[in-house]
Amino acid sequence: MSMKQVIVVNESLSLPRGKLAAQVAHASVASLLKSDVGSQQEWLSAGMPKVVLATNSEEELLAIYNKASAINLPTHIIKDAGKTIVKAGTITCIGIGPAEENEINSITGSLKLVR
Repeated sequence: MSMKQVIVVNESLSLPRGKLAAQVAHASVASLLKSDVGSQQEWLSAGMPKVVLATNSEEELLAIYNKASAINLPTHIIKDAGKTIVKAGTITCIGIGPAEENEINSITGSLKLVR
């Protein structure tokens, strides 16, 4: 089985790259903690493969979250604390996995990489 993790970000927020990196890190760790121990170990052993993908709206981000949750993938929504760039509660990104690559790709396969 091939494992990976995907972080999907809301690019409509135009976050500075440092802020975006912090949000992506939050999503990666939070989603990891929601996965089962076997998946965690397999993903860690594989070198923690992950990709960071983009959406253009909060609505699109939530639709992806709902699809991933519906097929029981480990997922987590990141809401900003509001101390720097965006207001408190703003959804910046979601983490999905680690999980089977094919399962994640069925939800996120059409998204583009963050640039």
